[in-house]
Amino acid sequence: MSSSVIHPSSVVHPDAHIAEGVTIGPFCSVAANVVVGARTQLRSHVVLDDGARIGADCVLYPSVVVGAPPQDLKYAGEPTLAIVGDRTTLREGVTVNRGTTSSGRATVGSDCLIMAYVHVAHDCSVGDNVIIANGVQLGGHVEVGSWAIIGGLTGIHQFCRVGAHSMIGACSRVVKDVPPYALCGKEPLSVEGINAVGLRRRGFSDATVRAIDEFYTVLLRSGLNTTDGLRAYESSYASPLPEVAEAIAFIRSSKRGIYR
Repeated sequence: MSSSVIHPSSVVHPDAHIAEGVTIGPFCSVAANVVVGARTQLRSHVVLDDGARIGADCVLYPSVVVGAPPQDLKYAGEPTLAIVGDRTTLREGVTVNRGTTSSGRATVGSDCLIMAYVHVAHDCSVGDNVIIANGVQLGGHVEVGSWAIIGGLTGIHQFCRVGAHSMIGACSRVVKDVPPYALCGKEPLSVEGINAVGLRRRGFSDATVRAIDEFYTVLLRSGLNTTDGLRAYESSYASPLPEVAEAIAFIRSSKRGIYR
């Protein structure tokens, strides 16, 4: 950590592992069992508790707390982790609690933008390239797939899953699974279509976007329930594209049911 810069008002435990080029601003607190990757910035008033693992080239804004004990009455002080990937930004007031013995960790992936006052609870798993807007609250054990976008002030019930490349509108109440590629909004929450604009921006071909749209048209617009909709699609499309096969597997594995 010879090339790192630590403000004299910050408290960094001598057993913390601070990589080269890290900047720790004023009034930060870094506990013993912490790892901070190269060139990461802790702007000010950041708390990294035992079990925090921060990747390289991250930026943590004021009042971020990573690695605080889970808000779970069953937790009894077991050593667990809170992991943040590379090049991820945590804006003001973000909290990422560490895991319980259920999974041993909570994770936020690489290249994510987690906006102000977001809470990532114990045992959550947030994929790569995810954008979570201001004030979103993730309950325990929530899974968010890569490239998902969650609108501000949304609350997601524990054990729910948000599929990859999906988008959820602001101020939503999520109590079931959001399938991959879906565009969800309105009140009560429902699938309005697929996230076609986002998919094309990420390089999905027109043929792939059409195939995903055809799948959801059969599943959601044919008047069939989910089970019958899947059966009807598979009887008409013997060899679905990998992206559609991924969506089918997600839906079949859902324990809370999916939004339609």
